[in-house]
Amino acid sequence: MGNFFGTDGIRGVFGQNLTIDIAERVGNALSQVKEKPKVLIGSDTRLSSSILRLAVAVGVMLGGGDVVDTMIMPTASISHLTETLKFDYGVVISASHNPPEYNGIKIFKSTGQKMNDDEELALEKYFSSTYESPKQGRYLQKDLSGKYKNYLLSLMEESIFNGLTICLDLSNGASYKIAPSIFKKLGAKVFVTAGKNRGEKINENCGSLHIENLINCVKRKGADFGFAFDGDADRVIAVSGDGEVFDGDKLLYILAKDMKKNGTLYASTVVGTSHTNSGIMTALNRQKCNLIRTDIGDKYVIEAMEKMNLSLGGEKSGHIILRDYIKTGDGILTALKVSEIIAKERKNLHKLFDATLLPQANIDVVVKDKMRVVNSEEVRLLVLSISNRLAPAGRVLVRASGTEEKIRIMVECESASRAQKYAREIKNLVVKIQK
Repeated sequence: MGNFFGTDGIRGVFGQNLTIDIAERVGNALSQVKEKPKVLIGSDTRLSSSILRLAVAVGVMLGGGDVVDTMIMPTASISHLTETLKFDYGVVISASHNPPEYNGIKIFKSTGQKMNDDEELALEKYFSSTYESPKQGRYLQKDLSGKYKNYLLSLMEESIFNGLTICLDLSNGASYKIAPSIFKKLGAKVFVTAGKNRGEKINENCGSLHIENLINCVKRKGADFGFAFDGDADRVIAVSGDGEVFDGDKLLYILAKDMKKNGTLYASTVVGTSHTNSGIMTALNRQKCNLIRTDIGDKYVIEAMEKMNLSLGGEKSGHIILRDYIKTGDGILTALKVSEIIAKERKNLHKLFDATLLPQANIDVVVKDKMRVVNSEEVRLLVLSISNRLAPAGRVLVRASGTEEKIRIMVECESASRAQKYAREIKNLVVKIQK
């Protein structure tokens, strides 16, 4: 990672560590890397997204590039449209699951793939200078949501969700228009929560990080199941009719089992991360499937999938990549494909999920200097000690968040109480070091 880019593009609090100047430099850098590029820009609903879209556009046009601003769109739609409409770059203004005061900048290449670490570092080298072309580029606003919506509809059978009642938590984010219309078009009765263009409330007590909002909706409406997206809809978490949560690990397994049966799971291999529950690996092995782990971050999952030409990967957080269709995480697509399995198999989420997960304790600790804490010798020694105590079946993971000033702690073992105990022990040390 460079000085600006993290695990998922550039991320920060708007006006502090993510400024209009940085956004303009990103746009201008794209015009320095490629002469007169065609750039597609979209965003989530955050109040700062419009000005950051325009700032990126200014940078591109100063350098001679042309911009199409498609305004509020899910992240995956920009990936898909950048490739299919032959743009040189796609830019998404979004901080994904982060609170409203945050924003971010993600960049897709002409192939629909996110820039890798080396490409982001190379782009950063142009941030220190501004190129002004003798002939500035053009700017056009154009609603392309219909093209993305029609593409997703083309992947599904007509009226396949007839008879199903589905709740959608749209996080007051980028999916607020598109997701309900697709599910309704396919025959579902749809109830929506947090479904407005309210950037000041994006992800607040709703969406994939606040699943209780969806649970309440499903129970209140008597729905068969529901889905919660994050602010840019690249994550999805499901909830069964009785309120049980089905996170990215569970959805990944349900999809893998179905794809294996249908012969579409390339090399019978799934890509997960170091956070993927070991119970998923055991269950996949029973299905004669392999699990490959990567570092945490959907772009690392995608890189592994591309390297080995694999069709399915994902994270516990709800990033699921169905690479045969779109080359990045797409919460709406994932929700559609899981719903399709439910409709065709005539089974609920409980019956589709037959894996046994190991208990995991997950704790996030807000810190001022995450790299200082995570590189602490005291933390290293404690993690080593706990790992030895949990061997051979347990796992410990302590890492710095790639998008926030947090330390993320995960302990996995056969006992929920032991996992919580050791996770709290690490948390206490992190708090002590921070003080």
